Amino acid sequence: MRKSITSPEYKVLLAWLRKSREAHGLSMRDLALRIDEPHSFIGKIETGERRLDVAEYVEYCRALQVDPFEGIDLLRKGIL
Repeated sequence: MRKSITSPEYKVLLAWLRKSREAHGLSMRDLALRIDEPHSFIGKIETGERRLDVAEYVEYCRALQVDPFEGIDLLRKGIL
């Protein structure tokens, strides 16, 4: 089993999160404030330098006001 952080699927999921952030007009700093993390945390997530665990992913999605299951469905359906 390969590490998820290097998988093409994970990279597409990260792109979906970034596009969701941008679609809501949020900067990295804005999102970081919503989840009480430094803005560098968002940058590391979006560049794939740091992996989100499941709980962090759900919190991240809530801060973006997107359904976490939407991203999971992308993975499940192979839309990536």
